[in-house]
Amino acid sequence: MSAIPSVDLQDFVSDNPERKEKFIKEIGSAFENIGFVALSGHFLSDDLVKNLYDEIKKFFDLPQDVKDDYEIEGIGGQRGYTSFGKEHAKGKKEGDLKEFWHFGQYVHDNPKLEAEYPDNVIVKELPAFNAVGKETYQMLEKTAKYVLRALAIHLDLEETYFDDYIKNGNSILRPIHYPPITSEPKNAVRAAAHGDINLITLLMGAHGRGLQVMNHEGEWVDAIARPDQLMINVGDMLSRLTNNKLKSTIHQVVNPPKELWGTSRYSIPFFMHPISEMPLNCLDNCVDDAHPKQFEDITAGSFLHERLIDLGLIKA
Repeated sequence: MSAIPSVDLQDFVSDNPERKEKFIKEIGSAFENIGFVALSGHFLSDDLVKNLYDEIKKFFDLPQDVKDDYEIEGIGGQRGYTSFGKEHAKGKKEGDLKEFWHFGQYVHDNPKLEAEYPDNVIVKELPAFNAVGKETYQMLEKTAKYVLRALAIHLDLEETYFDDYIKNGNSILRPIHYPPITSEPKNAVRAAAHGDINLITLLMGAHGRGLQVMNHEGEWVDAIARPDQLMINVGDMLSRLTNNKLKSTIHQVVNPPKELWGTSRYSIPFFMHPISEMPLNCLDNCVDDAHPKQFEDITAGSFLHERLIDLGLIKA
């Protein structure tokens, strides 16, 4: 497969059974074959998207010492600011050429999880920043819920199989700034080749060249969405759960050609995580003689902890 398929979420949420079935078939096929899809018909309004970009650009334009005040020690970068070059891909020593912010879950009716998750960090210099981040987070979470419902049907599960696992899940909204490149990078790219940790990722800002996906033939394919689309991909948790029936695809963000080094790039992934207790044991209906079980049993929380160590965000 050499191109990223496109789907429309409004097909799934319509009252038309044929449109719903069409969406399930299309996204299931895309996630089995390349692990990525471009999705329109989501729950983000144009105004919300514009407001979010305005706010995150204001934040990343703040003086470095102001941003550094929002880098919180001891929480593995799970909330607030992470400075340039601190995160690296699994197996790489060179830090990625990016800085980013994390918005986390807004817990409802669950004191245990309120105590477990770090608090969101309030940016006092930008009064609208946190409100816009929260609304975007919740609209992306709503979009992801319906995508996972379609995937549950594709996997012959109850449509609401994922609902209780993702309610108050440990999801992260990550506005990323890739600053202008000022000198020849030594073995570093904006985001080195990696797979995502979570169930699915919903990416805003894949409108220009840069994001590349590796297909089954080992070729890098440009992944470019329309301005009204989100790029959605399978993460390692969903790949484990489905015994690799749904593919977590390796992807990267490459450096721009030299004439564009002076430009910033912004992208905003939403990493849909379940609650920590969710078992990622391979589903029985994804294991048979032709597809033996590939992964050990593990919970989502334990798997996340292992991967944050791999990424250099927490110490072993």
